[in-house]
Amino acid sequence: MTNTANADAAEQSGERRVAFVTGGSRGIGLATAHRLAAQGNRVAIGSRSKPEELDDTMFWVECDVTDSDSVDQAFSAIENELGTVQVLVSNAGITADTLMLRMSEDDFTSVLNANLAGAFRVAKRAVRPMMKTRWGRIVFISSVVGALGQTGQANYAASKAGLVGLGRSMAREFASRGITVNLVAPGPIETDMLAAAGESAIDAMVNAVPVGRIGQPDDIAAAVSFLASEQAGYITGVTLGVDGGLGMGGGAQ
Repeated sequence: MTNTANADAAEQSGERRVAFVTGGSRGIGLATAHRLAAQGNRVAIGSRSKPEELDDTMFWVECDVTDSDSVDQAFSAIENELGTVQVLVSNAGITADTLMLRMSEDDFTSVLNANLAGAFRVAKRAVRPMMKTRWGRIVFISSVVGALGQTGQANYAASKAGLVGLGRSMAREFASRGITVNLVAPGPIETDMLAAAGESAIDAMVNAVPVGRIGQPDDIAAAVSFLASEQAGYITGVTLGVDGGLGMGGGAQ
């Protein structure tokens, strides 16, 4: 069998898909993109600026999730280069941490615009082609903070909690079309965002996590890749905590 025939057969069996990871240039997004690519998927990563060290096995597109036109252009570029997006991992997000009484309205709305409305924009653009083929996987990256809350992160926590409502609503709307919509809620993960919290805050997090350590980006990538797989077709509307046990009893999960 030729290489092309092998690729076609793999795609028909569900082994090769076109996957798009927003916020895919570093951290959790990049780890997820690498894992999806290692499984044979054709992977596009989206970010506002081109990564300095771009993996040549992946296709990069400029994508600002706060701008609907940018989102549409990103999807069009992927469709032209790789084909229709069948797996969407909505990971792009920002923080603007400060205590509630010091938080400006812009601090609050900008985080919700990027983290929650941005996820809505990319999911809405992805889902219509998925409906036509009656197969799709959408995974939103939420956070344990969305269930537990966190001092200084009212905006971030609200955006991540909102993803649960968005994801579950979409799961109900599109289940009959073969599209699953799930969420992964990371705990403290070793990323640039966590490093900015400072050593004392990180030590406090480690003490609060039952397994006694900070997670790695690949811990999240492993969960995402399963929810994006053919084998996860009977799982939808779920928020999977990958947090070392930190979120036990958090309610929203």
